[in-house]
Amino acid sequence: MATARKPRADAQRNRDAILAAARETFEAEGVLAPLDGIALRAGVGNATLYRNFPTRDDLLAAVIADSIAKALSEADELSRTLTPRAALAEWLVLLTWRLRIWHDLPYCLATALRDVESPMRTTSDPLLERTDSLLDAARAADALATPVTASEVYELVLALSWAVDRFDDDAAAARKRVVMATAGIFTRP
Repeated sequence: MATARKPRADAQRNRDAILAAARETFEAEGVLAPLDGIALRAGVGNATLYRNFPTRDDLLAAVIADSIAKALSEADELSRTLTPRAALAEWLVLLTWRLRIWHDLPYCLATALRDVESPMRTTSDPLLERTDSLLDAARAADALATPVTASEVYELVLALSWAVDRFDDDAAAARKRVVMATAGIFTRP
């Protein structure tokens, strides 16, 4: 069995610089910012950027990986500490808020849903799976008013996240938007 070689120190520095530059650029300009500017900010050539991240989605998936891991961990905590209905409701708020972090991120994630080859699937698939498990628990607790799939709920979250970004909602306004938009999913408390 072959073992993976550790990247050379300079190659790892370049990769780390690209990820840091991408994070800064995405925060300042959104995820559709020119990749050439990211390479320039990282102090590497375009060829180095594309060798590490062949597409924008490859780069975006790598940059957002930590945030997604935190969201999944938060979903686990919600499942352990809240009723199934409350856990799902809070997950929808949390996910909407988390996915609005960079301008146009919801658009990229929505596009990835339709593309089974997209590198962003490593981001969206775990979120869909967690949404599905929370829906299953809420369904088992008779907390859902209507049959709904994880994909439908995730698409709604992406649309809400886009709105939260576009309307520049603060956390309270985002929560209100999500609660209003998802009320029809749940039975009365």
